Amino acid sequence: MPKILQLDRHVADLIAAGEVVERPASAVKELVENAVDAGAAQVTVEIQNGGMSYLRVTDNGCGIAAEDAETAFLRHATSKLRTKEDLAAIGTLGFRGEALAAIASVSKIDLLTKTAGAEGLSLRLEAGRVTERSPAGCPDGTTIVVRDLFYNTPARLKFMKRDTVEASQVAGAVQRQALAHPDVAFRLIKDGETVLQTAGNGDLHGTIYQVFGRQLAVDMVEVKSQWENLRLDGYVTKPTATRGNRNYQQFFVNGRPVKSRLMTAALEEAYANQMMTGRFPGCVLCLELPRQAVDVNVHPAKTEVKFANERAVFDCIRFGVLSALNKTPGRPAMQLEKEKQPAAPAPKPRETFRTMTPAEYKAFTEVLSAPVKKPVAPPVERAFQTRVPPVPDRKPAPALRQETFSYEAAPEPPKKPEEQPPVQEKKPEERPEQTALPIPEAPAYRVVGEVLDTYILIEQGDAVLFLDKHAAHERILFETLKARTTDVMAQILLTPISAAFTPEETGVLLENGPLLARYGYEVEDFGGGDLLIRRIPAELDPGQAQSALEELAASLLEGMAKDPEALRDAALHTIACKAAIKAGWHTEPAERDALVRQVMERDDIKYCPHGRPVMVTLTKKQLEKQFKRT
Repeated sequence: MPKILQLDRHVADLIAAGEVVERPASAVKELVENAVDAGAAQVTVEIQNGGMSYLRVTDNGCGIAAEDAETAFLRHATSKLRTKEDLAAIGTLGFRGEALAAIASVSKIDLLTKTAGAEGLSLRLEAGRVTERSPAGCPDGTTIVVRDLFYNTPARLKFMKRDTVEASQVAGAVQRQALAHPDVAFRLIKDGETVLQTAGNGDLHGTIYQVFGRQLAVDMVEVKSQWENLRLDGYVTKPTATRGNRNYQQFFVNGRPVKSRLMTAALEEAYANQMMTGRFPGCVLCLELPRQAVDVNVHPAKTEVKFANERAVFDCIRFGVLSALNKTPGRPAMQLEKEKQPAAPAPKPRETFRTMTPAEYKAFTEVLSAPVKKPVAPPVERAFQTRVPPVPDRKPAPALRQETFSYEAAPEPPKKPEEQPPVQEKKPEERPEQTALPIPEAPAYRVVGEVLDTYILIEQGDAVLFLDKHAAHERILFETLKARTTDVMAQILLTPISAAFTPEETGVLLENGPLLARYGYEVEDFGGGDLLIRRIPAELDPGQAQSALEELAASLLEGMAKDPEALRDAALHTIACKAAIKAGWHTEPAERDALVRQVMERDDIKYCPHGRPVMVTLTKKQLEKQFKRT
């Protein structure tokens, strides 16, 4: 067996650097975190060649004292911990004392730092060793310049990507810090050009706008939630503005950017039955909790955390986001394509004049001498007019005047003199109180009609609403089924349905007979891989029974039986989708009006369980713009 020896200090530093500094973005993250811990209000990051040849981080924080400057580059040297008890309540971003030592061991560093009221200091290091030290004139704060990263570890250079890729990683690191600390003004300069700049005024939504752009910021709703000793703030995208990946999910715990499967699962659970398959919500969520309730010392790069009470964190995020989505005001607006600028008209050819031929002149004079006929306007047809069948032998009711009026009892006609009783003096009676008749309020909307047997048009104020009747009916059915605490009501088929399934589907359906009964199904083995369907949900059409069972079998094969709540949602979603009015079906006016009334009277019917909008709005301004009226 080889003899055991202690590693050389330089080799140990290189191994430690490999854990902390993977690429230029890792160095930027560590240096920016130190700047934030130093109380900086402004942080500037400048890179060249993706940060490999030149990387500079400047802040206006408290600076490093001259006597501590060289110590700061030693391993496990930190100002943020003193005793082992401090590890249980870490309130700073950096605390290990490894970042500066790791970066310095694989690069060449220039340090300029100054504390308030003291003289500035300049240090130069190479491979972790100080080569120059001198006084310097500089403003309060710290500037660190990192040159030739990994110059002494050629093996690491092989794994570096192109400069553009490394630069994008650096930009991502700065963006996360800017979102985590909206009260700090960040600036990123890439090859002499400013590519990111935040205001640092504490406005998180404004920072999202500056980092991700206008469209994502507009598509977000605010989240504010308090759960026991946890507080959640931030923004999440609307269900109609989801993305094709999770790149726009940003989580922060006590101001620290983290990656957490628990937080991701809680976020996406809040979008259950509101988001299309294969889509993912975007978010910027900041979770604040007691320092003792989270362990940030579980990963060398401090990008992962562990919670003492994971259920509380999950519920705080899930119900906080769900509440924000349910309170989202308004409905999705119709997205119209941007108007294209018309091309410049082509120059007209120059006209030439010639003398008419006799035939042309004769035709011309006949047109002039012909009598002018008054044009008759074609009959105007009201679009989407609802046809109401006439009611025989019934006179139309008079229109109700829009005013408040009262009524009194009509006086009786006077009797004849001989029949009149003797006059008796009576005390004056009080006049009866005038009773105001209630006037029905005009509806806040008007159903115009239906187009393409799919969309119902509704006029409301200065806007036209387009209601997708299938999506609306599907959502209403789903919410109705979900609100029931009992099993799904079933209907017994007079003639059982024989349906063929795959062996896997047949096995899982027969195995989960009691579970299927809770959702209104009853099946039995018919032999040869077929199943006999004897009972289906009352809302379901028999023609949809097989496809509904196929979807339920797919959910069971995916392991949803271990999550009863998710399985119940999936089963009820399938029933609602199959039983809802289909696009292209003709809808009777009474049924159409009832559907519209249910949607307009409720604020929670905004998206179908697939995540598609139930209704979109076309404003008068948008419409007039299409007709060039504005």
